[in-house]
Amino acid sequence: QVQLQESGGGSVQSGGSLRLSCAASGSANNRGCMGWFRQAAEKQREWVAHIGVGGATYYANSVKGRFTISQDNAKNTLYLEMNSLKPEDTAMYYCAADLPRHCSGSLDYAYRYWGQGTQVTVSS
Repeated sequence: QVQLQESGGGSVQSGGSLRLSCAASGSANNRGCMGWFRQAAEKQREWVAHIGVGGATYYANSVKGRFTISQDNAKNTLYLEMNSLKPEDTAMYYCAADLPRHCSGSLDYAYRYWGQGTQVTVSS
């Protein structure tokens, strides 16, 4: 079992920055690929970014060039650096982890473990 806890959300003005963190229990051997997803009010959850096999990073077009995903395996922590934030980035942000040796990429339904989310609100 892997437990995930997000932090770092908050309220910022358009153009601002935030850094989200996701602390994972256990070691990297207990989980596969990790990613970030978000869900805005009255909208479906959408993929934001993930780290794939070998550490390759992938981003949704809507955040490419503004967000950076990274991980520190020694600290069992996943990060999402968010710059040039826009009001449309407002959402609850979730981190997710896959089963060991699995990498589901942008397929949210395939991830096994989820955090409870952290709210990001961007005002214009």
